[in-house]
Amino acid sequence: MMIDDPFLLHFVRWLHVLSGVMWIGLLWYLNFVQVPTMPKIPDEMKPAIGKHIAPAVLFWFRWSAASTVLFGLILAWMSGYLGDALAIGTSGGGVQTALLGIAMWFGLIMAFNVWFVIWPNQKIALGIIDAPAEKKPASARRAMLFSRTNTLLSIPMLYGMVAFQNSPF
Repeated sequence: MMIDDPFLLHFVRWLHVLSGVMWIGLLWYLNFVQVPTMPKIPDEMKPAIGKHIAPAVLFWFRWSAASTVLFGLILAWMSGYLGDALAIGTSGGGVQTALLGIAMWFGLIMAFNVWFVIWPNQKIALGIIDAPAEKKPASARRAMLFSRTNTLLSIPMLYGMVAFQNSPF
């Protein structure tokens, strides 16, 4: 299906990009700023991070992930290339659609990691839900490893998204 309303397509694309900037910006903030800086923060200040800053960051992080995926899927459907992209270009569409499809799958994997691995483990690590104290370090490590995985996936994901609109081919 193709929606032939330039303003509506533009608006949905803008919401997708806006959500994506927030999601990837927070992902990179967590991995390049907050996590590496935590060992340098005095112990008496660390509770403020875990009780106030991290929960707020994680709220916007997970909802921006969800809205990025939602608006991206709507945009691909409205533009008529959702099926071809999810099939990674094997059903038609060529190299550009294949690049977009790979990027979309990376984004879907990343969103899955946010909601079903990172967030559940962060809730334990930050004490948002009750868990034995000995479980917190393992949960924090698992959340960090999946967050680092998402950071690595974000680079080719962003390339595929940009290359679809600005083809090098």
